[in-house]
Amino acid sequence: MTDVKHSVVGGDEDGDFETLRVDWREDRVVVELHRPRARNAINGTMIAELHEVCARVEAAPRPLLLTGHGDVFAGGADIAELRERGREEALAGINSRLFERLHRLRVPTVAAVDGYALGGGAELAYACDIRLATPTAVFAQPEPGLGIIAGAGACWRLRELVGLSVAKQVLLGGFRLDAEAALRHGLVAEIVPAEELRDRAHALIDRMAASSALALRMTKMVLDADGAHPIADDLTQAVLFESADKHDRMTRFLERKKR
Repeated sequence: MTDVKHSVVGGDEDGDFETLRVDWREDRVVVELHRPRARNAINGTMIAELHEVCARVEAAPRPLLLTGHGDVFAGGADIAELRERGREEALAGINSRLFERLHRLRVPTVAAVDGYALGGGAELAYACDIRLATPTAVFAQPEPGLGIIAGAGACWRLRELVGLSVAKQVLLGGFRLDAEAALRHGLVAEIVPAEELRDRAHALIDRMAASSALALRMTKMVLDADGAHPIADDLTQAVLFESADKHDRMTRFLERKKR
């Protein structure tokens, strides 16, 4: 992995985030969910701080790596907070708006999942472009047992990722997807030992960083568009064909072939 300058940044110019550890590097942002006493459960403070991270990535785009502290990714939403939310909070889409913002970032996003990704924690992982998992990773949606739905994207995003039948097994039947099942159904890209998880995630981002940032951005834009889009393909390619980066990369490729 390339040795780059990096620093920990907080919610303001001088302080650290309360629920996150953020490593802001020149070619990527590494975000660790950090509520060890609450199994990294997602609370209102974490939502606000993740919005701040998204804002910074939007202002200075670079790939984002999301992981959890310790041997758990995120043990769901903070139930104590969730219990007190009413109709207005549900209509505000507190969690779902953040996860959609994360999904819509112009840069590739990677979730490195070790241990449990439950409820909102699973939905947070679903919002990322690519997921890596350790052998102990588990994805589950226990919301109906708490009297609610998985209302931050799982009811439609999980269907897109694994298909309707498997999504119904998880959302209606209460089935859990362990690492092997998640890999089999395409939810995760690969299973790696826990001690190698972050290195493997960084290696993936290294490959991304070696590609054209503009080409990756426009590929993601076309991939996320609804339906077939040959005209969008043509228009996107037209922009890229005129870029100096495309010309330089292809020139270097042809020069290497001559050797």
